[in-house]
Amino acid sequence: MLADVFLDLPVRPVLPTLVAALRKRGTGVLVAPPGTGKTTTAPFAVADAVDGRVVIAQPRRVAARAAAHRMAALLGERVGERVGYAVRGERRAGPRTRIEVVTTGLLVRRLHHDPELPGVAAVLLDECHERQLDADLALAFSVEARATLRPDLWLLAMSATPQADRFAALLGGDEAAPVVRAEAALHPVERIWAPPPRPVVPPGAGRVHPALLDHVAATVRRALRERAGDVLVFLPGAGEIAAVAGRLADLRDTVDVLPLHGRLSPAAQDAALAPPRAPAADDAGTDAASTATGAAGGNGGRAAERRRVVLATAVAESSLTVPGVRVVVDAGLSRVPRTDLARGLGALVTVPVSRAAATQRAGRAGREAPGAVYRCWSEATHARLAPQPEPEIATADLTGFALELAAWGAPDGTGLALPDPPPPAALTVARETLATLGAVDVDGRITARGRAMAAVGAHPRLARALLDGAPRVGADRAAEVVAMLAEETLGGAGDDLPARWRRLRAAVDPAATARWRNEVRRMRAALPATSRPEDARRERLPDDLSAGLLAGLAYPERLARVRRAGGSAYLMAGGTEAELAAGSGLAGSTWLAVAVADRSPGAPAARVRLAAPVDEPTAREAGSALLRTVREVAWSGGDVVAREVVRLGAVTLVDRPLSAPEPGLVAAAVRDGLRQEGTGLLRWTPEAIGLRRRLAFCRQALGDDWPDVSDAALLDSAPVWLGPELARARRRADLGRVDVASALRRLLDWRQAARLDELAPERLPVPSGSRVRVDYADPAAPVLAVKLQETFGWRDAPRIADGRVPVLLHLLSPAGRPVAVTADLASFWRGGYPQVRAELRGRYPRHPWPEDPTTAEPTRRASPRRR
Repeated sequence: MLADVFLDLPVRPVLPTLVAALRKRGTGVLVAPPGTGKTTTAPFAVADAVDGRVVIAQPRRVAARAAAHRMAALLGERVGERVGYAVRGERRAGPRTRIEVVTTGLLVRRLHHDPELPGVAAVLLDECHERQLDADLALAFSVEARATLRPDLWLLAMSATPQADRFAALLGGDEAAPVVRAEAALHPVERIWAPPPRPVVPPGAGRVHPALLDHVAATVRRALRERAGDVLVFLPGAGEIAAVAGRLADLRDTVDVLPLHGRLSPAAQDAALAPPRAPAADDAGTDAASTATGAAGGNGGRAAERRRVVLATAVAESSLTVPGVRVVVDAGLSRVPRTDLARGLGALVTVPVSRAAATQRAGRAGREAPGAVYRCWSEATHARLAPQPEPEIATADLTGFALELAAWGAPDGTGLALPDPPPPAALTVARETLATLGAVDVDGRITARGRAMAAVGAHPRLARALLDGAPRVGADRAAEVVAMLAEETLGGAGDDLPARWRRLRAAVDPAATARWRNEVRRMRAALPATSRPEDARRERLPDDLSAGLLAGLAYPERLARVRRAGGSAYLMAGGTEAELAAGSGLAGSTWLAVAVADRSPGAPAARVRLAAPVDEPTAREAGSALLRTVREVAWSGGDVVAREVVRLGAVTLVDRPLSAPEPGLVAAAVRDGLRQEGTGLLRWTPEAIGLRRRLAFCRQALGDDWPDVSDAALLDSAPVWLGPELARARRRADLGRVDVASALRRLLDWRQAARLDELAPERLPVPSGSRVRVDYADPAAPVLAVKLQETFGWRDAPRIADGRVPVLLHLLSPAGRPVAVTADLASFWRGGYPQVRAELRGRYPRHPWPEDPTTAEPTRRASPRRR
């Protein structure tokens, strides 16, 4: 076959070496930069060397179809003869087909069906460096199938990046597979740094800033002025492609502006990938100027053709050659999946492109001739970019991945040739989801139901909706709705799922309807023949409720009820808030079955992207596994609440009071309330406060044998010291009636109780005969506040706690104001008292101020006033 094809491409000289390596080892890695022809040339060389079919696996459907068309054209044939392809819902191959291009997902399906791959002589895994989940699985399963069942199978990994050692080790087993390298394309690509004139806010999970899209459009216009040839523009998604196309609408008379992304129909994709067309007769005058420009630019005979601007997502990074492209304009952004494991929500996040991907993109400009790349960022920014894109296994939802592993017999991936192991947390969440769906058992092994779900070839949640929904709404309607959910963009924009369904049925967009019907047929074929509406269900659900039921079966944790009648805020069964967009046609629905929602990092609520209105009975049916009826006796809102509650996950459906709750549950609720709100729920009388402080002093002064009366300790030991009162309490008010002082004494043993007044007396006698209260607020320094005249005759301050702790005296003036603070009374009499006496004797002449207070008579009264 290779003899039939003459392509003088850089990969051609290394093909004999590659085939020789495959003959010797059966495995190999081909590293060939963009534009070297590996995708369209290597398969011919391999096919010439083997007896049997050569299967080439591509990560993307667009690339698979394009590669097949290109190779068939090189043979002068139509697709389906010696070169064919198969993607989800479409296959063009026949008995003469020697080379078949398939998606990596389809190769995984075939390996599950029959891992021996009968009739297949070689498997070529193209663009394996892109590290999509299906690509990782296809590699791992192919390696194991070859090692255990098909040692004669040739296995070749093809990559556009030089990081080949990892793949060589994975393919080679004990000895690394040989690596064959092709030289880069000879056509140089000039780099032009074209950052926006002003900084633009990074998009993250939000929209790309309009200012950047304005700048991209302006850069496209600049490139059309400065360079010859067609322009390939890289943008992160279909929305940005539409926005930039709108900004370039005025060019349509002279330039073809074409979108290229995975959501387009095959015909629209082919239009972007087809060779440029010559202008019609009416265009001849219009293109006269561009003819001269094209010739001057070395456009190689294309001077009279209309120029094209192809607006593409990452599907055009590799494998695809867009004919005629001499210029690339790169917005510098990629859209990648992120999963919020805690909430079960995914989001597409817009991130800066990696340096490796930027190189891939730039290479599109040099495939056919010298070219240029306009990068919409600065050289300094480029240096800070990540060197490689993050593999999908590190960030994506792994539920489908985990089902594939379980179906293969390796639930945790151990022993498989995976380039990276799955993150443990994400894999655990995925396996828990599969267990909930009944797809795996407690050990992670696949069940019969799981095999039926895997055979559907869709996300396990959607497979569950199809299998369980068909008996309820009918096989046809189940297949139609699930096909929409599998291709979220079918049916146009908007968040109304039933409205999209109606548009597809009405063929408002014939191409989208054709894609949808292909997927419906595939889904319908995956159903068992017994799937019929239940005879017992006499009334068929209306279409809107059918769509909601199926969405709810797929995502029961996203069943949502409105927070406030007529509002746009909802609470999903999984506990996450969700908001409808302003102006949504779903506003006013009491219940929603949310099929697609995402939550931006830091946002308070998720945004509903696609949903169907449902009623409560349908929500109960779809989310039956989340329905719980419980009798709750709990502390809530500051008191004990006893009620019977019916919940759908986090959504409360029924809430009615319990008239006679179990006493044990009530007591537990009171204890919870005490733990939550603290000892402040109790009524702390002055007596109770004083006793608590005295106990704290004893523990401080005498050691840990004495009870700990801190808040934390009292709450921990509440069943001990509040035992009877706590057991009898039924509500908050009962705690407020507890005699806390009496309860605290339960913390003391009999010896401590007998000596408490001796060790930490509530009052102390002073020389005047008064008994003054001791303040234990600071357990390290108890205070006795007493008038100075009442302490005459004391030579030293009193001591407590078996004489271990001196009392801190606050000596007061006759007016009750502190004049001295001391625990060393003798020193005060000697040094401080004379000064106090001198200052105060004139102010308080009716009170004694003896020169020697240690021998004076104490008194608590003033001398009578002289008449």
